[in-house]
Amino acid sequence: MPKGYVILTEVIRDPEGMLAYGRAAGPSIRDSHAKVLVVDRQPDVLEGEWPATQTVVLEFASVEAAHTWYRSDSYQAAAKIRQDAASSNVVIVSGFDADTA
Repeated sequence: MPKGYVILTEVIRDPEGMLAYGRAAGPSIRDSHAKVLVVDRQPDVLEGEWPATQTVVLEFASVEAAHTWYRSDSYQAAAKIRQDAASSNVVIVSGFDADTA
């Protein structure tokens, strides 16, 4: 089963609000056993335009685990804080599994 990844691109309007979001989201991320793979404010854009001032990538055991985390009450409470502090895009993508491709 391929891993699931949550990618968030954020245009931060309220840095203090984003700190509050991090404090609120952290426990739900830990409880879901996700790994924070990327938190980057200055990506090396090679082509096109990057729409964000911050990019975050989280790794989950599966796409289903990523959906479960995103829909959880604890994360949805944190998401409201993020939505007030930043304009965001959030996607869940499936990892590539060469053994099943």
